[in-house]
Amino acid sequence: MATRIRLQRHGKKGKPFFHLVAADSRSKRDGKFIEKLGVYNPNTNPATIEINFDRTLNWVQTGAEMSETARAILSYKGVLYKNHLINGVKKGALTLEDVETRFSAWESDKSAKIDAKKSGLGKTADQLKADKFKAETAVKEAKAKAVEAKNTPEVAEEVVEATTEEESTEGSDEETSAE
Repeated sequence: MATRIRLQRHGKKGKPFFHLVAADSRSKRDGKFIEKLGVYNPNTNPATIEINFDRTLNWVQTGAEMSETARAILSYKGVLYKNHLINGVKKGALTLEDVETRFSAWESDKSAKIDAKKSGLGKTADQLKADKFKAETAVKEAKAKAVEAKNTPEVAEEVVEATTEEESTEGSDEETSAE
C-alpha cells in the first residue's frame, strides 16, 4: 500500500480549510484516510498551520509520499529539515545533540521571521488607516473652504471684479498687437 501525505478540503465555498492526512494513494481526495496529522487554514495571514510534529515526522521517515502542497507545508514547519538532520545521524555525520541544537536554532529564526511578518502587517494596517484619515481630513477642509467662499458674498464679488478686469486688459492687449 502506497501511503501519501496530502490535504483534505473542508470549509465552505470560497473559504477553504484543509486537514493534513496520511492516506492510501488510491483513496479519494476527501475520502478515507489512515491518520489525521494536522490542519491548515490559508484564510488567515500568515496561514495557520497546526500539525502533530512527531507523527508527521514518523510518516515521512517511513517513506510516505507527499503532495506538492503538503511538502511545502512540512518544509515550512521544519519536518523535512528535522528528517534531513536525523538522516545525517544515521550516516554518522552528526550527533543527536547537534541535531537538537541546529533544529532549535532554526526554529527560533523561523519564529522570529513569522513574528516580524505579523508585526509588519499590523504596522501596515495602522499606517493605511492613518493615511486614509489624513486624506479624509484634507478633503473635508477643502470642502469647508469651498462652502465658506460660496457663502461669503464679498469675496465672491471681488473674484468677479478681478476676473472682469483681467478680461478687459487681455482684450486691449490683443487690439494693440493686431494694429
